[in-house]
Amino acid sequence: MTSTASTPTGRLTTPDETPVSSADSGATPDPLTLGRRLRHARQQSQRTLTDVADAVGMSPSALSLIETGKREPRLSVLTALAHALGTSVPDLLATAPPTRRAALEIKLERAQRSEAYESLGLPKVKIGPRLPQEALEALVGMHEAMTAAQADQAATPEHARRANLELRERMRAADNYFGDIEQAAADMLRSINHGGGPISRASVDRLAAHMGFTLVHTSDLPSSTRTVTDLQNQRIYLPQPEAGQHDSRSLALQALAHLVLGHRVPADYAEFLSQRVEINYFAAALLMPEKETVQYLRTAMQDKDIAIEDLRDFFAVSYETAAHRFTNLATKHLGLPVHFMRIAQNGVIFKAYENDGIQFPSDPSGAIEGQRVCRSWTARRVFEQPDLSQAFKAYTDTRSGTYWCTAVVDRTPDGLFSVNVGVPYQHVKWFRGRETQHRSVSRCPDPACCTQPPAQLSERWDGQAWPSARVHSHLLAAMPPGVFPGVDDTEVYRFLERHAPQASPMD
Repeated sequence: MTSTASTPTGRLTTPDETPVSSADSGATPDPLTLGRRLRHARQQSQRTLTDVADAVGMSPSALSLIETGKREPRLSVLTALAHALGTSVPDLLATAPPTRRAALEIKLERAQRSEAYESLGLPKVKIGPRLPQEALEALVGMHEAMTAAQADQAATPEHARRANLELRERMRAADNYFGDIEQAAADMLRSINHGGGPISRASVDRLAAHMGFTLVHTSDLPSSTRTVTDLQNQRIYLPQPEAGQHDSRSLALQALAHLVLGHRVPADYAEFLSQRVEINYFAAALLMPEKETVQYLRTAMQDKDIAIEDLRDFFAVSYETAAHRFTNLATKHLGLPVHFMRIAQNGVIFKAYENDGIQFPSDPSGAIEGQRVCRSWTARRVFEQPDLSQAFKAYTDTRSGTYWCTAVVDRTPDGLFSVNVGVPYQHVKWFRGRETQHRSVSRCPDPACCTQPPAQLSERWDGQAWPSARVHSHLLAAMPPGVFPGVDDTEVYRFLERHAPQASPMD
């Protein structure tokens, strides 16, 4: 995870034949782009490899390696080359290729260096001035089509489960605490002289302005998106908050997170998923700053009165945000192992995390998303309570030990969900609600625990019931294709066209 304060450099369009100025650069280019810009500058000045190499005291072969992207020059060498060619180091370091042909050559070179191409055992096409541009266009187009087809084949529910499993293992290894994102959030708060405590909507506006962006609320946001960022006009479009919804602070901060954390266009679903986790973490770290949240939790711990609902109310965030933030900080700063779940009313897991040894239900691959938790677990028992507005606290004896949990029902347009936080029995002394008399026993994965009907019911109804099952068609389909899964690019681009500032006649 990175905390570099920069804007995304992934580009969705190809540069034309017009040379790109240094003003277009936003980060250090890769060796291929640097090499092409260097070659372009040399050819524009009508100099040979030998001529330029002699001028800077290096061999022509060494300069050729730099131009082909096979070697990165030291800054001193790059400075000497810029001087010899009558250009500047920033111009050579611009991230955009100098011409469309250069862009095509770079794409073909990258494609032929990839493991996927190597695995085909095919010869590589020599890239040089004698290769017609039409051939370049065709070769690059075929490589991109092949890559897209491979991505579509990989972007299946199975692929998503594997990506989730790998990400959860990474989170567990770090105790769900990522210091680089915490530091990036702290730096942002210092940039607006935040005085501490909960962050206001006005502070979010100042953070956006610090990054050079304006927040714009609109009622016609594309249905396939949560937010849309216009990098050209430096606007972040957010939905109009509806009655009863939380404000848009979290969505705005998540959009800003892509910029602060230096995210590029994701290469695959796993990277897309990782970025989603990172932006959620970053937003929570701003809404609930580490220093103030840890201080608040330590005071509650001294009083043996930790309560997620107090965190929620103090920082004016959702219960789920407070629960997530607690898992970020509890192990690192309080020494408490924890687990977290968000499940639907039918018991299906949507999100989960643990470093306390609890055993979530899983499929043979180890994935837990889509599995049902035991009916005896607190996360499901909360739905049976008469007052769904209150946190429900209970003990559960499981195959991996006894856990105390607190759960709250979250009402959403998609139905009821529960958000659950739990700790092993030996750590319950720090929490409010430890005196609860609610207790249950879970024998899952023993089918007799809760997946098999009781014997009396089976005897009464076996063979007498024929339910019409609700088929979840998404289980049979591949995940929506595209760089950002499920997003309709046409819808997004039309939206941006409608909202882009109109140039004045004097421009």
